[in-house]
Amino acid sequence: MNASKNYNEQSGSKIFKKSFSGRREEFEWKRLAFIMLGIILFAIVYLLPDLPDAVDPYGKHFVLSYEGKSALALFFLASTWWIFEVLPIGVTSIVIGVVQVLFFIRSADIALRDFMDPSVWFIFASLTIGMAFTRSGLTKRLAYNMLALVGERTSMIYLGSFGLILALTLVMAHTAVAAAVFPLLVTIYNLYDENESVTKFGKGLFIGMAYVAGAGSIITLLGAARGIVAIGLFKQNTGEDIGFFELTYYMLPVGLVMVFIIWLVFLIIFKPEKSRIDGLQDKVRILRGKLGKISNNERLTMIFVGLALLFLGLQSFVPELKQFNKSAILLLTTISFFIFKILTIKDLEEIPWNIILLFGGAMSIGFCLWQTGTANWLAVHWLSVFQKAPWIVFVLGIAFFVLIMTNFIMNVAAIAISLPVAFAIAPYLGVTNYVILFASLVTAGMPFLLLIGAAPNAIAYESKQFTSAEFFRTGILMSIILMIVLAIFVYLIWPLMGMPIFLK
Repeated sequence: MNASKNYNEQSGSKIFKKSFSGRREEFEWKRLAFIMLGIILFAIVYLLPDLPDAVDPYGKHFVLSYEGKSALALFFLASTWWIFEVLPIGVTSIVIGVVQVLFFIRSADIALRDFMDPSVWFIFASLTIGMAFTRSGLTKRLAYNMLALVGERTSMIYLGSFGLILALTLVMAHTAVAAAVFPLLVTIYNLYDENESVTKFGKGLFIGMAYVAGAGSIITLLGAARGIVAIGLFKQNTGEDIGFFELTYYMLPVGLVMVFIIWLVFLIIFKPEKSRIDGLQDKVRILRGKLGKISNNERLTMIFVGLALLFLGLQSFVPELKQFNKSAILLLTTISFFIFKILTIKDLEEIPWNIILLFGGAMSIGFCLWQTGTANWLAVHWLSVFQKAPWIVFVLGIAFFVLIMTNFIMNVAAIAISLPVAFAIAPYLGVTNYVILFASLVTAGMPFLLLIGAAPNAIAYESKQFTSAEFFRTGILMSIILMIVLAIFVYLIWPLMGMPIFLK
């Protein structure tokens, strides 16, 4: 495809291209340099002498074992290779499993089993749902209807797309939202650039999809599983419960502000090459007419996906339904697509396995850091630094730690590791657990730095509109903005809304 060709010519994956002088491009040397950088960082950490224990406020010691130090070394290797994309991202994920086995960090049956974790199957099912939307024709119908509403200005197409994603994350998991919306955005983009080349508008549209999915997912408990886990930890430590609407009350303004800021910032850094798509409305009107009446495959796709999402949503309210695994429910939908021939064996062969391997590697390194005790060791060391800091620095320090960790391990794990330690330190500073909980949930939902941070990030990468390095650079700016917005809410807005900040 032209898109793939153009993308390869502009990204780091094109490593064998020759210059006119017959010598390899400079980037080949950069690629080799970053490969070596990852290996050197691994070697430095791996060969370090024993590092000091981390000690929590209760005096409990956390030892960094050989396995833990090796996991930390692998963490640096994988991060470097992922960020600079020196290998296909799925291949770097395989390296993660191989290194764990060869350096005896974890056994093969554990390290490699993570690549088939239920969460990875959830990603597979989500991607399949997106494919079913495309194959059935439902994606085009949704895309054309949205474009008919927002008009021909590219700034409003940005806003309309982001608004749709935000609305969907209020009632369904952000992974499923990204999988469903992705083919819709591809359809929209094809109307912008028929040659399917790499453009600023394409970068903004797809990176924006990932960021907005994260921002929207913090607003309700239906957007992601992390909220349920955090509330459970909060109740375990305080005996108090946080209600569905209480969480939404405090998180809604944060999510809305971040989506609005993402839109404004992307209009600047990813300013579309065209201010409007002339003749778009006429073209959309013709294309909508060609679609005709809604087909049986479209109806079946909506029914299967709708039932699955309804079931997943009800799990938050009906305790009896919580015993059913989310991945199994979504996979049942996938099976239905093949039973009713909405998808075929050819579609199965076109699943983006590079993305699935990416998430397999993310699960493997995440569990590795957790099970070897490395994540706990890092959390206690980091949070202990803020024991005597001003309260606002302490709260933001916790949120920042969660922000960094959630880019490398499951956000549920980042929450589970950091909150108990933070809750133990909070009384010394006179800070309530409420503000710690909500601040951590905000940053846990927006891992803007790495593709492995959240499923929508990886799904957006499939567009081939940006490299992992471009995603990382954009993520640095947006993470800084996120921390500034969070500081304003913690210090000013949440207290005005009635959130208890200080212990009485």
